[in-house]
Amino acid sequence: MTRAPFTASSSADIRRLASEALAALGADDALGGSGAVARSPINGLEYDQVSSAHVASSVDHALATASDVFVSWRDVPAPRRGEVVRLLGEELRRHKDHLATLVQIEAGKIRSEALGEVQEMIDICDFAVGLSRQLHGLTIATERPGHRLTETWHPYGPIAVVTAFNFPVAVWSWNAALAIICGDPVVWKPSDASTVTAVATNVLARRAALAAGAPAELFQIVSGDADVGKALVADRRAPLVSATGSTRMGREVAPVVAARFGRSILELGGNNAAIVTPSADLDLAVRGITFAAAGTVGQRCTTLRRLIVHRSRVDEVADRVSRAFASLRIGNPLVDEPLVGPLISMKSLRTMQSALEQARLDGGSVVGGDRVHADASPDAAYVQPAVVRMPTQTDIVRTETFAPVLYVMAYDDFEQAIALQNDVPQGLASSIFTTDLREAERFTGPSGSDCGIANVNIGPSGAEIGGAFGGEKETGGGRESGSDSWKAYMRRSTATVNYSNDLPLAQGVVFE
Repeated sequence: MTRAPFTASSSADIRRLASEALAALGADDALGGSGAVARSPINGLEYDQVSSAHVASSVDHALATASDVFVSWRDVPAPRRGEVVRLLGEELRRHKDHLATLVQIEAGKIRSEALGEVQEMIDICDFAVGLSRQLHGLTIATERPGHRLTETWHPYGPIAVVTAFNFPVAVWSWNAALAIICGDPVVWKPSDASTVTAVATNVLARRAALAAGAPAELFQIVSGDADVGKALVADRRAPLVSATGSTRMGREVAPVVAARFGRSILELGGNNAAIVTPSADLDLAVRGITFAAAGTVGQRCTTLRRLIVHRSRVDEVADRVSRAFASLRIGNPLVDEPLVGPLISMKSLRTMQSALEQARLDGGSVVGGDRVHADASPDAAYVQPAVVRMPTQTDIVRTETFAPVLYVMAYDDFEQAIALQNDVPQGLASSIFTTDLREAERFTGPSGSDCGIANVNIGPSGAEIGGAFGGEKETGGGRESGSDSWKAYMRRSTATVNYSNDLPLAQGVVFE
């Protein structure tokens, strides 16, 4: 294992960096209040509290304001609505470095991943601007002469967006960019762990709205404990709730929204696998596996958690991945230029350690997984990614552990590999490393992976914004970002126009 020369940042250091970034973003007053605690996983300590200056006073106030704004915003032509998103993209381009610093401070991401998250926001803005001129409906052939039958899409209403700590701003942008061009204001409940980054982003969004001649109240934030989230999810004034988090959270959200006949987009747990076949290019596979399993310290919903390798190659693959993990630089992402930063909290570390202990009890062999830098930063959770050889797919393997734990299992024939891949409750992302065209096509076909994402010769993580993102089974079934995901943010209307002097009925019905 390679340990980066570790320098523990003090809370004063982190507060200074956050204040400098916020000042550059025009959110000087985001800190120094009595709101949510501002804490960084980089040292595990509180460095300030969030001001209430940019946060709605209550869920009721936020949704009442959003409902008022919606009345006028829904009638603005979609290309005009797209101007708000275009200007938001420009704000993000200007302030990419500063916003990335806040992502690092609150999520503990390494620099390139933090910059990548902001770039993802810019990309979805570009996508949404083009989409604002392509919200196409249909003209449908009608059986009645002198009639026209059409299907059109209309704005839906205020959208509630609930996001998680691991992508503190990118997932909001997937929803917000599409919602705004579709005609919907956005009320955002960020993770308590990333309120500062959310406030800064909301400042940029409101500035873009005003520059486009639109109301700043298109973008609002609510913050607080679980009761705030529950109130937002239960409110009928938010016809659509887009929630990202654990499967446990989804089980609480879905029935509440369904009970009031609302819609939900749920992006929940992932327990993603990669199959390595006998024909795989192992140099390519090991690189892809290492990033997919250890990137973001295993704290992506698309993180690679299960490696299913043909028995003829499993020893070599496990050994090479273990050596790759051991070479990863682990350290403070603000100063050390590591490849692996900290877990979000000590609780996450304890969960990881518990999973590894259960894996050992189940007959697994663990390489790595040790805590590092504990002396230099005792309140932060820095850990070496772990490779765990498992004899079979036990309950702990079928459980998502949000940490860098990679379970390795052997298979004998391709059908067995597919069965192992699909034999988990989650269904988000999957991948296969093969040079056999038949295996690749079978994996991505109807009898292959049962996940929303099925990749060939790349890992399961690192989605582009052009494709719809989401998964099946306990992942929730939602879709965000690209493709035709915009339809979730609009209501469909079928209209029949009679421009004749007669009144023929459908299906030849006569009522005289």
